[in-house]
Amino acid sequence: MAIWVSNETRLLVQGITGKEGEFHAKGCRDYGTQVVAGVTPGKGGQQVEGIPVFDSVAEARQETQCNATMIFVPPPFAADAIMEAAAAGVELVVCITEGIPVRDMLRVRAFLDEVNRGSESPVRLVGPNCPGVITPGQAKIGIMPGHIHSPGSVGVVSRSGTLTYEAVWQLSNVGLGQSSCVGIGGDPINGTSFIDVLSAFNDDPDTEAVIMIGEIGGSAEEEAAAWVKDNFNGPVIGFIAGRTAPPGRRMGHAGAIVSGGKGTAEGKIAAMREAGIHVVDSPSSMGEAVAEALKG
Repeated sequence: MAIWVSNETRLLVQGITGKEGEFHAKGCRDYGTQVVAGVTPGKGGQQVEGIPVFDSVAEARQETQCNATMIFVPPPFAADAIMEAAAAGVELVVCITEGIPVRDMLRVRAFLDEVNRGSESPVRLVGPNCPGVITPGQAKIGIMPGHIHSPGSVGVVSRSGTLTYEAVWQLSNVGLGQSSCVGIGGDPINGTSFIDVLSAFNDDPDTEAVIMIGEIGGSAEEEAAAWVKDNFNGPVIGFIAGRTAPPGRRMGHAGAIVSGGKGTAEGKIAAMREAGIHVVDSPSSMGEAVAEALKG
């Protein structure tokens, strides 16, 4: 089983004629994803690696029935790209672009709320500033190295792309495959939360355990811990990055900032442990901790 991405995914790439868009579109296709279209305004009618390019998402969706999109549009235009995809009804929007202004993302969130109000097929945004989503052995949407993944029953959800790869590598090395892996991104305003992903994993009968990787800043991990305590069936292994970050200083992601005594690593770890989540002290212990939890 899988969440959100599968053999049925038909992928559009917005910004496919750029260097990064072309490179990762090819990478997704080589992994086995059905990459059916690209979009770059003004370049409709061209092809990139045999993939047809359209001027608009609406045109691409009509011609190819794409049901997911991967966005590599530069930051000043990425918010409009997200909203264009949502307006066209593309069910899954994965925005890889980093550096989108917070003000632009506020517009995006309001637009998505309006589009999804009362909809039977709501649009899901993953990201921005994320590595994407992969269901090993079926399809990937994003920039993650597909070769380190293997099919299995452990879900991974993370704010950090690099630590997602570390968790996957460890799982594969101890003989545990992954059901799906979702990088939700480290920006303060994004489209998909820990709770959204955990809920999807909880509903997936073939996901037996989950690794949840958080970091300092915000309250998403505390909210997810409370949800896990009341709702999640199965072991959750947690790790919080940024323990040594000085208060008030950003560490990498735009959302990784501690202020007003909130968003600290200590507070997040305490909330997770109180919820029954097994929090490891080092990222090098994630794979072994999942193996031990499943044995137990």
